[in-house]
Amino acid sequence: MTLRGLVWAFTTSHASNWHPLTWLSHMLDCQLFGLNAGPHHLVNVLFHVASVLLLFHVLNRMTAAPWRSAFVAALFALHPLHVESVAWVAERKDVLSAFFWMLTMWAYVRCVETFNRQRFQPERLRGKPANVFYGLALLFFALGLMAKPMVATLPFVLLLLDYWPLDRTQWTASVSGSKAKVPLSRLLKEKLPFLALTVVSCAVTFRAQRTGGAVVSLERLPIGDRVANAAVSYVWYLGKALWPSGLAVFYPYQKWPQDRVVAAVAVLAGLSGWIIWRARREPHFVVGWLWYLGTLVPVIGLVQVGIQSIADRYTYLPSIGLFIMVAWGASRGFVGQPVQKLVVAATAAMLLAVCMALSCFQIRHWRTSEALFRHALNVTANNFVAHNNLGNALLQRGNLTEAAQHFEQAVRIKPGFAEAHNNLALALEQAGNLKDAIGHFEQAVRIKPDYAEAHNNLGTALAQTGRLQEAVGQFEQALRIKPDSAEAHNNLGNALLQRSNLTEAVQHFEQAVRIKPDYAEAHNNLAIALEQAGNLKDAIGHFEQAVRIKPDYAKAHYNLALVLIRQGKVREAVRQYEQVMRIKPDSAEVENNLAWLLATFTPADGGDPVRAVALAQHSCELTGNPVPRHVDTLAAAYAAAGRFSEAIATAQKAIELARSTGQTQLGREIENRLQLYRDGRAFRLSAGGTTPPIGNPSP
Repeated sequence: MTLRGLVWAFTTSHASNWHPLTWLSHMLDCQLFGLNAGPHHLVNVLFHVASVLLLFHVLNRMTAAPWRSAFVAALFALHPLHVESVAWVAERKDVLSAFFWMLTMWAYVRCVETFNRQRFQPERLRGKPANVFYGLALLFFALGLMAKPMVATLPFVLLLLDYWPLDRTQWTASVSGSKAKVPLSRLLKEKLPFLALTVVSCAVTFRAQRTGGAVVSLERLPIGDRVANAAVSYVWYLGKALWPSGLAVFYPYQKWPQDRVVAAVAVLAGLSGWIIWRARREPHFVVGWLWYLGTLVPVIGLVQVGIQSIADRYTYLPSIGLFIMVAWGASRGFVGQPVQKLVVAATAAMLLAVCMALSCFQIRHWRTSEALFRHALNVTANNFVAHNNLGNALLQRGNLTEAAQHFEQAVRIKPGFAEAHNNLALALEQAGNLKDAIGHFEQAVRIKPDYAEAHNNLGTALAQTGRLQEAVGQFEQALRIKPDSAEAHNNLGNALLQRSNLTEAVQHFEQAVRIKPDYAEAHNNLAIALEQAGNLKDAIGHFEQAVRIKPDYAKAHYNLALVLIRQGKVREAVRQYEQVMRIKPDSAEVENNLAWLLATFTPADGGDPVRAVALAQHSCELTGNPVPRHVDTLAAAYAAAGRFSEAIATAQKAIELARSTGQTQLGREIENRLQLYRDGRAFRLSAGGTTPPIGNPSP
């Protein structure tokens, strides 16, 4: 939560959305709880509970029917269709906007109540309380729009509430005993400020979604297909509200068969006709039905955003209309009939118990990404998004084979799915199949030329095969698309460093840490470049920054040790090596390097011959088969400890190993050291003397 973050929240169209209040809510969670998921989930639940209580309070206040109001609120609380909105932390926008939706209704109802009293007792109230509640309603509505623009339909719901149960229109009987009939022109005039906010919100949202590429064009999805999907979706949501089985996190867009579209239109027309016919006698039916139909309009697919055809979360607020129809319709006619009232109460309790059980079962699928997307694949067909996302979950677990299989399924179902090609390439790259990985990265950028991440990943794969010039081109393309990509700057810096272009490499590493100050790998790489440029002081500073950010970053500890040795700080270097050994216990490479340091420096400079022998012996044991360099270290350690006969025998063995493995240069170096051992002298380095190049060999 910073001033910069506040400005970003109100100006960004990140994730193709404009919902600044939702961003601020997530920022506050991270400020308070970090990335501990539990409290983030709890906040969602608390907003959901608050909305449930407000819904009950508002309905009861309008209708004076506490049991029916409680039933509606309980269905809203427990229905399985609502699991997605509450269990998915990123759907904070649903629960947050619903909370302000309920507050807006509460303030509006209080405004109407106050207006009714003022109308008949003007000498007591003089208009001020009504204005206060009206202002609060506008404020809460604006906050709701800034949480999720789906709240834009609320002014129309307020008009429905004027019809029933507030009985402010001339078309309804006075169910609540209200005598305050208001002309339609006055009711519409009351809603004009709300509609003005709606227009602004819709314009800003559409621009954000179009800028982010989320809005599907008419060329890709004709209007006829959109209308057909809308008709089927209305009936699908109605069916799932009544029978909530086979729910999934994602439903792929599909072209519905004509007979299904015709059937859906017939169902909608038949229900609408029946409800309109009964509107005068049972206004709750028409209000509930129009609430359901109207609040779904922003997400029904007429303006298609994204690649889903339907989504459970879209029913979060619209389903309230259906619940009102059930609560007031099912209990009608049982008033005053004790036995029948008992039957209705028992049925309602059983229905809520079933909803609770089904929601508990549905929540289990949200415990892990793997469980969530496996379930989606079980209850849907040709779900390329679920295959891709399950592949991602498996990839993070290191299950490369199964991950690749799901990515392959995703690109088989949808060959133009650039993200799946990119992810399949990542799995192949980690499995060592660089050739096929490069092919899929190239396919991803062909399908989606502005896919910065795929350009960056392609560059990384090309660099691994030694095609540095092509890699540089891909990193530069990634930065043209996304100039603030710290990863692309870091990778380009690495490629330039390999081509000995130190100046530009340093510039890109500096840009990476400027964009992402906690980027430990970029700090480490910048330090390597600075060391090669002779700037040891700044190099040490960035290595230290890397290990502060990422205390278990073995490579940075290792590299910091080498620079410290060059500055004569052997004891500090030893501490860094010990950190590496703590992070990577039983690493033969690390133990050998520390043994070499302790053996080749005098005790005055920080050496420790006795410990050097123990470490060198253990590193040789860990390698299994003798390694010339490790045996050479053991010889140097024996000599440092004054055990020259053992040093001579060990050095001779190291020379034989070096020659047999073709390491002639190392063999000559060991021969020179062997002569020292024969003369009764140890091989020594002076503090600040020559050390291996930073980063090589690394743990």
